Amino acid sequence: MNLKKEIKFFFIKHFFTFSAYYILNLYTKTIRLRFEGRDTIDNHLKNNGRIVHASWHQRFFGGFFLPKILGKPICIMISQSRDGDFAANIAGRVGWIPARGSSSKGGRNALREMINEIMKCRIAGHIVDGPTGPPHVVKPGLIALAQQSGAAICPTFVLYENAWTFNSWDRFMVPKPFSKVVIRFGSLEYVPENTDSETFERIRLDIEQKLLKGYEEGDREAASGRFST
Repeated sequence: MNLKKEIKFFFIKHFFTFSAYYILNLYTKTIRLRFEGRDTIDNHLKNNGRIVHASWHQRFFGGFFLPKILGKPICIMISQSRDGDFAANIAGRVGWIPARGSSSKGGRNALREMINEIMKCRIAGHIVDGPTGPPHVVKPGLIALAQQSGAAICPTFVLYENAWTFNSWDRFMVPKPFSKVVIRFGSLEYVPENTDSETFERIRLDIEQKLLKGYEEGDREAASGRFST
């Protein structure tokens, strides 16, 4: 049985990954993408600042090709599971720098690796409620990452004009072909180097509320057809 599993994952890793990447690449070329608030991000990076983009697992598909679009490598934490192996292989082809681990397994080592990578590439993406939820809850790892790396947290909203919603734990969404996708960068949030536990939790809740409110407003805007071309 184990041998069958190993053969299965060998084919997934070496053959299906290659096909999946090109299918995704072609698919995303049909999406009409627009950025909002990018100047703030670019200026911060030009001034040698560091940034952690924070968003929900539900919207990861819309931002998957962000490293290629921005022309910058971006580090991201991906779980050490077999599914994570598959995701890391595809992500690496796009320009993501995978740090392997999660809140449930290898998180401490992955956090150290993320901090080291941010020091080099100065930009990271963080799925704040992944890999298994609960959905729309910011886990403490985001705040620890920003605090220890000196990076500003940027609540990042991936908004879909028209999307499929799957019956997964996070109600994962995929934009439909030829629909509009808006990636909206929020204001930069800073975490002091020295904070007590009460301040740490207050910052975590503040980021969580900003994400909840920003997505609520953005989704309402998308549903009303107010996305401009």
